[in-house]
Amino acid sequence: MAARARSVLSIRPFRRLWGVTFLCSMGDWMTLLALSGYASKMTGDYKAQSFAFAGVVLTQLLPGLLFAPLGGLFADRFDRRKVMAFADVGRALLLVSIVVVGSPIWLFAGNFLVGCCALLWIPSKDAAVPNLLRRPDQVETANQLGLVMTYGISVVSGAGLYALITGVSNNLSLSFDDTGLGIVKVILFLIAALYLASAILIVTRIPELSRRASAPKADAEGGEPAHSGFLAMIRDAGRFVRTTPMVRGLLIGMLGAIAAAGALVGSAQAYANSMLGGDATFGLLFVALFVGLVSGMTGSPKLVQKLPRNRMFGIAIVVAGFSLFMLALAPHPVVALPFVLLLGACAGAAFLTGVTIIGTEIDDSVRGRINAIYQSMMKLVLAGSMALTPVLVGLVRPHSITLLGREMIVDGTRPVLLGAGVLATLVGVVAYRQMDDRRTESILADLRAAVRGKPRRGSGLLIAIEGNTHFDTATQASRLAEWLRGPGRKEVLLATDPVLDDAKLRAVLSGAQLSSARAHALVAAAVRADLVEREIRPALDRGALVVMERFVDSPLAHLSTAADLDAAELEGLANWATSRLRPDITLLLDRDPATLPPRPGSARHHWHVQGVLADMAAADPDRYVVVDGDGTVEEVAHRVSAAVYVALVTRGVPGFAEDEPAKVDA
Repeated sequence: MAARARSVLSIRPFRRLWGVTFLCSMGDWMTLLALSGYASKMTGDYKAQSFAFAGVVLTQLLPGLLFAPLGGLFADRFDRRKVMAFADVGRALLLVSIVVVGSPIWLFAGNFLVGCCALLWIPSKDAAVPNLLRRPDQVETANQLGLVMTYGISVVSGAGLYALITGVSNNLSLSFDDTGLGIVKVILFLIAALYLASAILIVTRIPELSRRASAPKADAEGGEPAHSGFLAMIRDAGRFVRTTPMVRGLLIGMLGAIAAAGALVGSAQAYANSMLGGDATFGLLFVALFVGLVSGMTGSPKLVQKLPRNRMFGIAIVVAGFSLFMLALAPHPVVALPFVLLLGACAGAAFLTGVTIIGTEIDDSVRGRINAIYQSMMKLVLAGSMALTPVLVGLVRPHSITLLGREMIVDGTRPVLLGAGVLATLVGVVAYRQMDDRRTESILADLRAAVRGKPRRGSGLLIAIEGNTHFDTATQASRLAEWLRGPGRKEVLLATDPVLDDAKLRAVLSGAQLSSARAHALVAAAVRADLVEREIRPALDRGALVVMERFVDSPLAHLSTAADLDAAELEGLANWATSRLRPDITLLLDRDPATLPPRPGSARHHWHVQGVLADMAAADPDRYVVVDGDGTVEEVAHRVSAAVYVALVTRGVPGFAEDEPAKVDA
């Protein structure tokens, strides 16, 4: 995780956006505290003071509940950098106006408008993040960093700064007026300065926020980009949801996951009392839930190596439903807490997976609207389930029973949690079926694979040899396969790069008279898909060791460099061709490009390819092993076998625990 985070933070535009997120998020949390204190001090009525915090929270969340899709429309229609800067300036001016006007009514009205500005800022930021990254597989790490900043670092920083300022003013008896409002006004001016600083940084330091994955189509008459009206954009988003099973399943599954979490949160106090645990159990339930949320968000990227995201999303919701079912039957807090932890982990994994799918699978032209729909539905369902749960709990009169010598109360929380568990399970299965692009394996098979932590393909292992030249990868793959074969070892399959399969590739290209780079990429992907389905996957299912030269990364680097093709499009094509199959170990032969013969027509080609491959290795250090590729064939072969030996021993592959890495003979 640390290596992936460093790789993402090494991207300058994202790093600057992360810093801007810190300023704005800290301002958001300080606004919540400062306006709550401001509202309570503006009235002397005790009842009114008790509603100050709730009123501030409600008026700030209300725009998101009512108008959330509008933020997505702005993000998809206008320049996202300008939208974010406009929203920050608007928040700063509104906070200043609250101080200047000094009216309780305007405080809540202004806070509502501050929430509207946040409604514009957040979808634009979320939709822009994937366009700042080098590779789609960095989106998940970027989302994790964003959540850590928004709900971790900025919360501690904002609350700490607020406490520091108010504490110092109280201890030093600093008072700007008799009402005690002076120090709160100072804090509000400080928050406005944070928003203004954010707007300045966005405008002057992050021009990449205006970047789009693809430009809007031009108007036939004027030549300017053609934009649809707002109503047309809403219809387009609705049509996209209806016609895209993955998005449909994502939204359906999110309803079940958030409703399940809301049912637990809404009934937590009564549920703790039903187990005769009191406030201590209530506190433990909340701690377990949020520890589970953090664990799910941090652990799901590793699980993705075993399950594709579109399947893991539905499975997480099914397991969350099972957890609620067990909570409904739990007689004691000791039994309940592990399932609360599991429920939180599943909810966290489902949330992060959903956000990552939107960032990586949804087209940039509609991403803002889909993200806004996702966020707004999440808030609405969570608020609705938390409000409805106490009403449903109150419909059942509590009864006291004795189970295993311990008294417990059976009240409305039990059937509510049971019903929520059944609902979440059914919704999870529906989401799974909608999003699943491979129907050959049942959901139970995927659940077993997730619990065991093993890939679905059995005990096979895929080793890829990537590098700058065909000669290097072909030679080292052949020698590695020869070294891996031996008595007592697994079956070894040597698979060649489909680009080198002249009989197939040239036959297709010449027969169809195809000569363009895109046609070459499509044909190579087709041959690779055939090789994966016909040879590689069956061998992995048999438990074989598969050595593949130039599996995905090297062809992607060469095509994106030589033909100036979009790397993201090529990677999407490769994912489709291989059904997202990825090597367990990728050996990158790191050669000095200066020692390679220059490519005709492009003297810097090898330098660019090596740079792309190095970036790929830096982005996924858990899978890549970089090997020095300079030297004789025998010297490089020895380094390769030594690196593979360490990786195989670490994984406990039979036949290698007692071996020493031997030098491969010519």
